[in-house]
Amino acid sequence: MNFKFTESQNELRRQVREFVEAELAAGTFKVVSKALVAQFSIEFSRKMAEQGWIGINWPKEYGGQGLGQVEKMIMLEEMFKYQAPVGYHFMGERQIGPALMKFGTDWQRDHFLPKIISAEKGIMFCLLFSEPDAGSDLAAVSTTAIKEGDDYIINGQKVWTSEGHVADYGWLLAKTNFDESLPKHRTCSEFIVDMKMPGITIRPLINMVGEHTFNEVFFDNVRISKKYLVGQEDAGFKQIMAQMNYERSGIERLLQNYPVYSELKRFINEMDESEKTGEYFFWIRDKMAQLEIEFTVGRLLCYSTAWSIDQGETPTSQAAISKAFCTQFEQRLNDFAMAVIGPNSIIREGAKWMPLVVDVAACYLWGVSYTLQGGSVEILKNIIAQRGLGLPR
Repeated sequence: MNFKFTESQNELRRQVREFVEAELAAGTFKVVSKALVAQFSIEFSRKMAEQGWIGINWPKEYGGQGLGQVEKMIMLEEMFKYQAPVGYHFMGERQIGPALMKFGTDWQRDHFLPKIISAEKGIMFCLLFSEPDAGSDLAAVSTTAIKEGDDYIINGQKVWTSEGHVADYGWLLAKTNFDESLPKHRTCSEFIVDMKMPGITIRPLINMVGEHTFNEVFFDNVRISKKYLVGQEDAGFKQIMAQMNYERSGIERLLQNYPVYSELKRFINEMDESEKTGEYFFWIRDKMAQLEIEFTVGRLLCYSTAWSIDQGETPTSQAAISKAFCTQFEQRLNDFAMAVIGPNSIIREGAKWMPLVVDVAACYLWGVSYTLQGGSVEILKNIIAQRGLGLPR
């Protein structure tokens, strides 16, 4: 891996940073720091589309710029430093688009890809993977898709569906083969589902922060055309695994609380001189230095994985290392911020005494989910051990 960025990559970074700072100054959005990709704005996404930054690494034949995963990571790094509202197109660009290019039909590519890359109205996606009894063990899904003529009938329940209440389409994994002699991972298929279809019920899940981003989704005899089957029937689990490297290696795993990181450094630097003596300050100084080292390591892991993808590799274990390390760093960051700021850290957003410009207490509470969403640390360690180190199961 080359640890230096090219001149064109540095120019891209400058352009994106100036764009985001201008939008922030204009009041298009404000800096928050909570969930993975909590903010969304179709207007902001369309401005990004005009710059050619949605699908920046997609092939030109599909409307992209044909640049690499490294260029996309540069763009996202500058976006997530300010927590720009990229949520409207984020899932469609990150996972659905690349999956359709690889596994989709001509109709699916022609119908969905231009809409995703231009951030058209009505093209926001959510992921319909996890279930009450199938989280990290995704092959254990029990939602069924039974073929009936030219349609599939969907029944079952999904849970922890981020932004499912505002999404237009869902990316669904369902069981299509009921032969009990087959391994579970050879019995599932992927589908695209219109979230407004009759028979779909969406119920909010309010998290411990008191916010509604998660949902549970119920399917009661939902009929969809077979043209919404993505790829081969019963090959859905294998297809999803091919998409997970993009999800797990994203720099958003490192930067979802970047405003806490930058604000915490400012808070420490602005401490009174009288406070910068004694064991307490030395502990703060050493701990912040350790977090600075870990942040740099996490950033290099993200870029190294992106570089590997650009070399045509499939860095499954490397992506697992990246996500496991970065999400645990985020939790340690929030723990440290709460300890340094002290009792004032529990003052929530909206109060004039809030110690930082972002809600540290909310970040701390959100942090519990960081090492679970997208694959738990325990599962990721198994992937690293088996696929990276070649250890036995």
